[in-house]
Amino acid sequence: MLPKFNSKAFLAPMSGISDPAFRLLCKEQGAGLVVTELTSVDAIIQKEKELKKDNKIITEFVEFSEEERPVSVQLFGNNIDKIVKAAKIVEPYFDIIDFNMGCPAPHITRQMAGAALLQKKEFNEELFTRLVNAVDKPVTLKLRTGPSEGNCYVFREVAKVAENAGVQMIALHARSVKQGYSGEADWDKIKELKELVSIPIVGNGDITSPEKAKEMMDYTGCDYVMIGRGARGNPSIFDQVNDYLRKGSYENDLKKRKSFANKYLSYTDNYNIKFSNIRMQVMQFTKGLRNGSELRLKIGQAKTIDELKELINEEF
Repeated sequence: MLPKFNSKAFLAPMSGISDPAFRLLCKEQGAGLVVTELTSVDAIIQKEKELKKDNKIITEFVEFSEEERPVSVQLFGNNIDKIVKAAKIVEPYFDIIDFNMGCPAPHITRQMAGAALLQKKEFNEELFTRLVNAVDKPVTLKLRTGPSEGNCYVFREVAKVAENAGVQMIALHARSVKQGYSGEADWDKIKELKELVSIPIVGNGDITSPEKAKEMMDYTGCDYVMIGRGARGNPSIFDQVNDYLRKGSYENDLKKRKSFANKYLSYTDNYNIKFSNIRMQVMQFTKGLRNGSELRLKIGQAKTIDELKELINEEF
């Protein structure tokens, strides 16, 4: 059974962005669900072997905090045995097992993983059935509409196969694989998916403001919205969406960016996050600030966390 979500706005998994420090910040700002960066099942299996030798567990590799709950771990891979094995390894620690069938990145699809699996019907039937039966935690799915604009209804068949196998929720990024992140998301596909299956649907694509979140929910009937790029540098978008859905208004205060950046940096002390990713995250908090472009140049030259803190406190 799916956990109870205290908000209809979820944080999307984003490589290099949805690290545990940023997820915690978004959770504090009202995200109903946070999802880890997509993680290779091969890496999980290999890392677990290495960690066991030192009496450590997989959360030393796929890091998270209890304060993030409910938290979903997103897996990708192309070998059913390995997918099932990795799911069993992470199951004790996470609330949801999410499988990625929507990543359009070439380095993922070249492995015949992510969105490359959309058209493998027999593979998907076996995968969903075995995965659902292998774990007690709810299994969810992330999809794209199809390989290209000319073949953009593959999600219909995949969704029905997933629902019949016991997958409990589907998130649809309403773009094709070929589109990547360009063009506009086709919300009609989300609406169609909601009418096609009886399990909860998460709409994803072009949610950049509270108004867009409500517009998507009203138009498509989706149960939840998933926010990706709209949350970068602006974790308060979740509080804003929650307020707008509840009372039709929300606060938009750029002054919070300084406190968000400082809090994010303080959280990174607890995790193994690449400095280059941390620096990029801090850059995002400058978007919309009057001196943002100048700040980003200075942040890009920083070499340590202390330098980043100094820039935030002196120049934000």
